[in-house]
Amino acid sequence: MHAAQHVKEAETPFYLPQGDECDIFRAAYRNHMPLLLKGPTGCGKTRFVTHMAATLGRRLYTVACHDDLSAADLIGRYLLKGGETDWVDGPLTRAVREGGICYLDEVVEARKDVTVVLHPLTDDRRILPIERTGELLEAGPEFMLVASYNPGYQNILKTLKPSTRQRFLAIEFDFPSPERETDIIVSESGLSKEKVAVLVRLAGKLRALKGQDIEEGVSTRLLVYCASLIRDGMPIEQAVKAALIEPLSDDADVKQGLLDLVTAVYG
Repeated sequence: MHAAQHVKEAETPFYLPQGDECDIFRAAYRNHMPLLLKGPTGCGKTRFVTHMAATLGRRLYTVACHDDLSAADLIGRYLLKGGETDWVDGPLTRAVREGGICYLDEVVEARKDVTVVLHPLTDDRRILPIERTGELLEAGPEFMLVASYNPGYQNILKTLKPSTRQRFLAIEFDFPSPERETDIIVSESGLSKEKVAVLVRLAGKLRALKGQDIEEGVSTRLLVYCASLIRDGMPIEQAVKAALIEPLSDDADVKQGLLDLVTAVYG
């Protein structure tokens, strides 16, 4: 069972919009439409949802999907408590009951029975049938379902069916422009703009290797980690290795190639 994350309005996290995604999210929320976020790992999808939930003053339930995640993990199950069997709601059920936002991160990683459960919530019925208890929950106007996935990462066996995709509004995310990414990292890490700009330039070169030497490009999150280490006094080479090289590959030759790229950028 996944713990819910309660985000208070006073704790609105920093988020720098890239386009009209905040407007689309608000419109989806007002019109009771589910929303799908597509984009590479670490480009800001989760931060965006957390920011919007806090902005709207809604409780956020985040579920990190994986291949063992079942419908029961989302909806709930009977648990033995003190000799008695009690029904315990899952995060999706709690979000429906309370009028919260349920965010299914990397939804395609979940088992197929999960998407079947979502169908009645993502059309004009907006209901959640709980077969084990016989309940039929109707989602109120404040409930919203948000899901995300990385289209470039999943193989052909792990993708959303058209019948599921076409139930959602969708926004495509990508890494921010160098200028915006620099502003984000400066704000998050406190490192100077001049030093961050070099990191962002390095990130662009590392991301160009995606699909060749490395599976995924370096995330904005890792750049924030790296900048924070440098601001904390760690030598640049050490920080870059810990935050940008080691997380990207285990292959010694690939890592050496990445380090050579770092040397070319930093001189």
